Amino acid sequence: MSEEDKLHDQCGIFGIWNHADAARYTYLGLYGQQHRGQESCGITSTDGENMFTRKGMGLVAQYFDEAKIIELAGYGAIGHVRYSTTGSSQPKNAQPIYFDTHRGPISLAHNGNLVNVNSVRDTLSRAGTIFMTSSDSEVILHLIAQSAENDIVSAIVDALHQVKGAYSVVFLTPTMLLAVRDPHGFRPLVMGRLGGSTVFASETTAFDLINAEFVKELEPGEVVFVGKENEQPQSIFPFPQERQHQCIFEHVYFARPDSRVFGTIVHGVRRKLGENIARENAGVIEADLVVPVPDGGNYIALGFSQESGIPFEIGLVRNHYVGRTFIEPEQGIRDFGVKVKLNPIRPVIEGKRIALVDDSIVRGTTSRKIIQILRQAGAAEVHYLVGSPPYVSPCYYGIDTPEKEDLIAANLPVEDIRKSIGADSLHYLSLEGLLQSVDPDREKYCISCFTAHYPVQTTKDADDQLNLWHRRELNGDGKD
Repeated sequence: MSEEDKLHDQCGIFGIWNHADAARYTYLGLYGQQHRGQESCGITSTDGENMFTRKGMGLVAQYFDEAKIIELAGYGAIGHVRYSTTGSSQPKNAQPIYFDTHRGPISLAHNGNLVNVNSVRDTLSRAGTIFMTSSDSEVILHLIAQSAENDIVSAIVDALHQVKGAYSVVFLTPTMLLAVRDPHGFRPLVMGRLGGSTVFASETTAFDLINAEFVKELEPGEVVFVGKENEQPQSIFPFPQERQHQCIFEHVYFARPDSRVFGTIVHGVRRKLGENIARENAGVIEADLVVPVPDGGNYIALGFSQESGIPFEIGLVRNHYVGRTFIEPEQGIRDFGVKVKLNPIRPVIEGKRIALVDDSIVRGTTSRKIIQILRQAGAAEVHYLVGSPPYVSPCYYGIDTPEKEDLIAANLPVEDIRKSIGADSLHYLSLEGLLQSVDPDREKYCISCFTAHYPVQTTKDADDQLNLWHRRELNGDGKD
């Protein structure tokens, strides 16, 4: 399906300390989180004195080979996989970002976005700071380098006190690995154990691949560090306590269904999304089959089928070997971009009333094309069910989203969206149904994409600042 019509998390991070094969295990940890970013990847390692970084464009398995892994010597390492919009998909923005400072070398891998990056970057630039990337993550390293604090942990805390927004970060020095989750807890960050080693990751799927034991999810505002002088992880809470705003879309779409995110297995949440939309539309939808839009709609569709009693069937097959770009035929084929990634099973679809289940609708272009493909395959009716509320506002906390004028639900009422995508009926899950599926306590979650009410804003005119930064991103001069 069209990459431009799906949401993308910006990245995934991994860290490991006290392991003889740290770089190789970081490679595996990134491989287990490849879904969080497919455009660039990188690893920094340390042997206690020197630090080594290898990073580049492409998937983890495409960029790294045995020779690169061997070059990454040491017992400590951090890694990063990144997604960005097309404009800022550049080698210079690949992470980890490495700096030499007066305190020694330090490397960073960051998941999230800083909403006050414009003002901080401007202040640093006016003071003579030279930026090497267009990533907001670099701001953090400059603030660390310029901090007046004596030790590295205090300098990192000092730097993070000066930024606002979403950040789950791992830092590496020759003597320490440090992990931090922002005080609002926007992005996930978990800690585990692998024998005598300490590991950190965005998702527990990284732990599953390397047989690490899940220990805990870092609390919002928690700083955990482990090093030569403290072989056991030490935890501090140096930030003022803030209201929790963990990203609800981790449950809806981003995280893998086999991950534990925000204390809950994602698979179970997505089943509940489907169950709740079935309850909200009980007796309304008459269909012969429930068909998911793979892969995001799979578990939502299972829940819908179980609750509604309508049989579940795989009616669309996804080609998993198609990247973000491909060579199209010179003679245009209608809906080629979708067809190359999704193909209907005609004997399943033909003559049937289809309840088509997806996780979200962004621009609406892919939804429209999928419905056209199903009708070409002989579907009698297509009823579209969405396992989340209408997506009406861009995210500024670590998700790549179109601007508001490109979000179909921000510009059209539901009935007009139905007509635009060509569905016989269109049914969104209510916000209450979504929250009930994850946790009825809505205060725990950031739901700004559904409400346009942002919990953390810049100190200046928030909308103007954030939209300016988003436009810079599209032009290749933006955020991470």
